[in-house]
Amino acid sequence: MRFLARINILPRWVILALDASILFLSMVFAYFVRFNFDLTRLIPEHVLGASLSYTVGGILVMNYTKTYVGIVRHTGFQDGFNVFKTILINFLFFFLLYLVKGEYLDANMIPPVSVLIIASLAAFFALLFYRLFVKQTFMYLKQGTDTANLRPTIIYGAGESGMVALEAAKRDVKSKLNVVAFLDDDPKKEGKNIDGKRIYRGIHALEDLVEELGVQDLIISVKDLSIARKNEILDTCLRLNIKVSKVLPVDQWINGDLNAGALQEIRIEDLLSREEIVLDKHEIAYYIKEKVVLVTGAAGSIGSELCRQIAFYKPSLLILLDAAESPLFDIQQEFKERYPSIAIKTVLADVRNRKRLNEIFKDNRPQLVFHAAAYKHVPLMEHYPEESIHTNVLGTKNMADLSAFYQVEKFVFVSTDKAVNPTNVMGATKRAAEMYVQSFNEYLETNHTKFHTRFITTRFGNVLGSNGSVVPLFKKQLANGGPLTVTHPDITRYFMTIPEACQLVLEAGIMGNGGEVYVFDMGSPVKIVDLAKRMIELSGKKVGEDIEIQFTGLREGEKLYEELLNDHERVQITHHPKIMIAQVSPNSYHKVRNKIELFAELIEKNNEYDMVRHLKVLVPEFISNSSRFETLDRVN
Repeated sequence: MRFLARINILPRWVILALDASILFLSMVFAYFVRFNFDLTRLIPEHVLGASLSYTVGGILVMNYTKTYVGIVRHTGFQDGFNVFKTILINFLFFFLLYLVKGEYLDANMIPPVSVLIIASLAAFFALLFYRLFVKQTFMYLKQGTDTANLRPTIIYGAGESGMVALEAAKRDVKSKLNVVAFLDDDPKKEGKNIDGKRIYRGIHALEDLVEELGVQDLIISVKDLSIARKNEILDTCLRLNIKVSKVLPVDQWINGDLNAGALQEIRIEDLLSREEIVLDKHEIAYYIKEKVVLVTGAAGSIGSELCRQIAFYKPSLLILLDAAESPLFDIQQEFKERYPSIAIKTVLADVRNRKRLNEIFKDNRPQLVFHAAAYKHVPLMEHYPEESIHTNVLGTKNMADLSAFYQVEKFVFVSTDKAVNPTNVMGATKRAAEMYVQSFNEYLETNHTKFHTRFITTRFGNVLGSNGSVVPLFKKQLANGGPLTVTHPDITRYFMTIPEACQLVLEAGIMGNGGEVYVFDMGSPVKIVDLAKRMIELSGKKVGEDIEIQFTGLREGEKLYEELLNDHERVQITHHPKIMIAQVSPNSYHKVRNKIELFAELIEKNNEYDMVRHLKVLVPEFISNSSRFETLDRVN
């Protein structure tokens, strides 16, 4: 029977002919049943006439319901509903004919109501049965007759999502999954069956099932499963050497159909992210809809996701500004394809070029500015402090000054937890930029009561998957067979996914009245060595045996742990549980501005020690660590 696996999709006329044949035979069968298979009571002209008319009527209805259009091997609920609709319409049509039949209608062409009911029921079950039979046959042939090569699989979650996972597993041909049971925490479901598969209660049953059924895979189908529960399941599966996958959300499936793309292995991002963030979308939409929005650093990991989320709220114009040509081109192409109804403008420009920025503001008059452009790689910026100062400090000043001059409504500055008690040039430059926008906002509030731009700062930690972050680095090292490099066994970091970080930036930006420094609930810090171990385990390897972990020592400017607040800052709660306001000590605008403007002269002199020394004067809490600039702290 393996030749069936190579059969192409049958033409529509063949399906229509099969369906018509079933209708005809169903009517003949109905007459036999109605008269108890007594051939002497059957009138051939009645049977033949009624069967032909019922078949012709059915064909006409099928032309409307299009039951023959679907691919039989992929029959689903909608196909079954179309069959039901076809039989029902055909039944009602002939029932009405039976009621009004007279001299213009041949009685031989219209079956009695009892026969019509039997024929309709028989036709419905026959049409549906043969479709499901063909579907199951093709699935069987795809998987192969050798069940020894199939991987016994358990689905965690025995609800509707479990049925989706079951269908996805059947179609995941490459991995050859064979669902043998379900797991669920609901005691009411224990002992019941789904599609002939028994439901067991709780993850504690998994160990017995490994011995009993030889389970090798587990699919998590529950959409809103807590992170703690996911980790508990994963720990159990890793201990039992079981591979873990999840069902992707429906909108991520390829072509909206169930196929191998509906399943995805559990990633480290799934275990580090937190519960879904609930935003005030109406309030955000009110501020963004029909407005001109400018995003700097729009081609970066944070900036590009900000643009995607802003596009959802339909601004009148979305300006994507970045100095990186190729990434900017890529994001431009993506937006043309994904958001054709949104007016976008890609601008190749550097935030350090004040004259060019002035032209952009003058021509486009943005109403909201999200400033995400920055140099952010700590070791690299430690080697090139002038670049970090030029972009992160002077570039931010350019954007802030022009936003105020052109009366932008709100300016949202994307900062970092590395600005808190900085130990490196990058963090110190971001803190200097924070000081400028915050003091500028206070100055405008005091001296421009009628209208002024409101400056808001958002501060958060590392984002998973961003350019240069540790997770993509570990993935590359894993792909190359290791080792995974960690700077120090005790180093910890806060983590947040890119989408949730950008959601909080939007929420904080909209709720801000000006001058606030918003800090985000980053959850608990994660030891990088534990992160490396978990990624190795997720890849199916063993730490120390298959993949080694090497400690390389702290890099220049790097510290063991990050902070969201310095020693003198406290937080104020807001209406959003994940967003707080840091009570930051105010700074004099004129003093901060004068010190920042001095950087332009120091950059011209090109003496990095003078630049960093001045940065330490501006940001007194900046104490270098594992850096050549530690000598400046000893001198001071």
